[in-house]
Amino acid sequence: MTDLVEKHTILAVVVGSRAYGLDGPGSDHDRRGVYAAPTRDFWRLDKPPTHLDGPAEEQFSWEIERFCTLALQANPTVLEVLWSPLTERITPAGEHLRAVRSAFLSRRVHETYGNYARDQLDRVAARRARTGEVNHKQAMHMIRLLTAGAHVLRTGEVLVDVRHLRDRLLAVKHDEVPWDEVAAWAATLMADLDRAAGETRLPERPDRDRVDELLIAVREEGLT
Repeated sequence: MTDLVEKHTILAVVVGSRAYGLDGPGSDHDRRGVYAAPTRDFWRLDKPPTHLDGPAEEQFSWEIERFCTLALQANPTVLEVLWSPLTERITPAGEHLRAVRSAFLSRRVHETYGNYARDQLDRVAARRARTGEVNHKQAMHMIRLLTAGAHVLRTGEVLVDVRHLRDRLLAVKHDEVPWDEVAAWAATLMADLDRAAGETRLPERPDRDRVDELLIAVREEGLT
């Protein structure tokens, strides 16, 4: 199965702290990728896997159809792959995928980014209420997600590199900001996310036709 990643990856990027501009000396290299299984493999009873771990550490890849399905749902983790500034490998099919990345965006971003952030906020608050402890890394990513969500709604571009907020975000991560201030910052950002949703020019739904055209082209190429 590792051959699918090693031989058929069309896009491989670095995500996580290094892509966010929040890395330190010991930060991991979180790698994400998209592979296009050969078309004839789908004619068998046993279909190609929709995703694979490895072969490198901290590496995870999706088969292109599964990747597109998740991206159409405005999954923040998946969308970041298409906008990561750190590209390790890209083929012509990967260039095509990246060229149509705006087709995946819709007003659903408001819901997905908001829900991801609220879920993290609820988890942090629940742990704090239960144990008195705060997961500061989780709190940092909650803030990052809310910021990124408003950005994509306003610009049509997914914000990955947040180094302009590096000092403030790392202060949250390192427990240098009181929880009340973090919670207040989150509340301000949630309100801003709602405002951005009301102002956005993103379409109600993603452009599935453009994504279908991409998949058809990749599958046809996979026959050669």
